[in-house]
Amino acid sequence: MESQANSQTGASRIRIGAVSYLNTKPLIYKLEEFAPQAELVLEVPSRLADELSAGRLDVALIPSIEFFRDPTYTILSDACIGCQGPVLSVKLFFRVPPAEVRTLALDEGSRTSAVLAQILLFEQFGVRPQLEPLPVERGLADTQADAVLLIGDRAIHSPVGPFTAVWDLGDEWRRSTGLPFVFAMWVARAGYDLSVIEMALSQARDAGLQNLPAIASAEAPKLGLTQPECLWYLRDCLHFHLGPSEREGLELYRRLASSLPAAGAAPCKTA
Repeated sequence: MESQANSQTGASRIRIGAVSYLNTKPLIYKLEEFAPQAELVLEVPSRLADELSAGRLDVALIPSIEFFRDPTYTILSDACIGCQGPVLSVKLFFRVPPAEVRTLALDEGSRTSAVLAQILLFEQFGVRPQLEPLPVERGLADTQADAVLLIGDRAIHSPVGPFTAVWDLGDEWRRSTGLPFVFAMWVARAGYDLSVIEMALSQARDAGLQNLPAIASAEAPKLGLTQPECLWYLRDCLHFHLGPSEREGLELYRRLASSLPAAGAAPCKTA
């Protein structure tokens, strides 16, 4: 493990893990310029959580549920990935009416959204379905589950199918609670003085928000989106500030998650 002295002097590079999806691009915009001592690693959310837990990352943009599971973690920045309504990139596809769901396939790239889907099904319909994993390289056609959760870039392009309903989980949460939802936060392992990195993460977020049209122009062709579609998603569907109402939403999510046998949520911490 690096010493605090090494982190402070920059003698060792600080390993930062970020989500590889479109929704993260504004948070890591020119991050290497704001934090030249950082090494940036891109991965899916669930794998970032594992890498941080194993000590192979020092800071990571991890699923919110993972913050609750480790009491040694600290929220490092007021930058986050959240929403205040429809989020577009987190969807639950139903082959049967929601009240009749008995099996639920969960995108293995997600953990926060996987728990959120279970919370919403239980709170609205008292449903606790049998769970099955859906590998990140698989799609709806690879599972016969009654409901299927997809996240990230592939959820933006809604698959065509005979669905009884499609939930945007950001929208469902907001309508159910009146609160924003936070999908991922910058979290640091214990034992580091990362004040410089904390500032850099906020600077990168602020720069990214000022350059959303440029980000949309660069990323849209990779995803089969038009620049206006991409810009709308980044500007109007996502929310990148962790404020008081976002923390209130996180605490409610923690309380509801703690009632799920598989969630394993610990008491909520604050930065």
